Amino acid sequence: LQKWVNREISNFDYLIQLNTMAGRTYNDLAQYPVFPWILQDYTSEELDLNNPAVFRDLSKPIGVVNEKNAKTVKEKYENFEDPLGIIDKFHYGTHYSNAAGVMHYLIRVEPFTTLHIQLQSGRFDCADRQFHSIPATWQALMDNPNDVKELIPEFFYFPEFLENQNGFNLGQLQMSKEVVNDVVLPKWAHSPEDFIYKHRKALESEYVSAHLHEWIDLIFGYKQRGPAAVEALNVFYYCTYEGAVDLDALTDEKERKALEGMINNFGQTPCQL
Repeated sequence: LQKWVNREISNFDYLIQLNTMAGRTYNDLAQYPVFPWILQDYTSEELDLNNPAVFRDLSKPIGVVNEKNAKTVKEKYENFEDPLGIIDKFHYGTHYSNAAGVMHYLIRVEPFTTLHIQLQSGRFDCADRQFHSIPATWQALMDNPNDVKELIPEFFYFPEFLENQNGFNLGQLQMSKEVVNDVVLPKWAHSPEDFIYKHRKALESEYVSAHLHEWIDLIFGYKQRGPAAVEALNVFYYCTYEGAVDLDALTDEKERKALEGMINNFGQTPCQL
């Protein structure tokens, strides 16, 4: 932390270290490193990193960055009652980081292509559900409070995942009949390399350096659980939290397998730091 505060390590390195300390690793898709969406301007011709308006509000969970969604999310929490008393109230029934989400972003690169096909029972998911455009992905997040995917580290260093170098047939979109091929980039990015360069620059910008701790509080820190999480509209389905389910106490093998599967698919909240 001290090194980061003194700016001896980059924001990227600091986030990777926090992920590692919280038990996240590239070797487990269910606990893959999680990174924030940091921009909200995917439509301008030029990206102006000196303008605070181009950045996402890092103090809010991605599900309520769009103020319009906050009311829905709050109501869902307040009106939720589990008659059995097992399931705690929650704002989101999905999670910001899970195996399917990682495969979604990395579908054009092996071994993720094969993993995705296995998950979809032997074929590619329909084209409209593929990751085909960065501006469209952001727009969908803004429109839908149930879509709360954050990013993965690859968005800041790995241009290849934005290109369909293997020529996979990913189908075509229903409405526009557009063929899904390379990922559509924001107008301000002239190539996958240019996108990565500018996106990484945005991550290391003055604005993000001053606000990154707000997002860290939500994902790894004190706003992850308890009253602070409720107030921040940051409560996820109970199974996603460390220690929420005592798997060792389950004697029924079937029940245990079912719960393990659910936890693996649902996503896991990092260990609280």
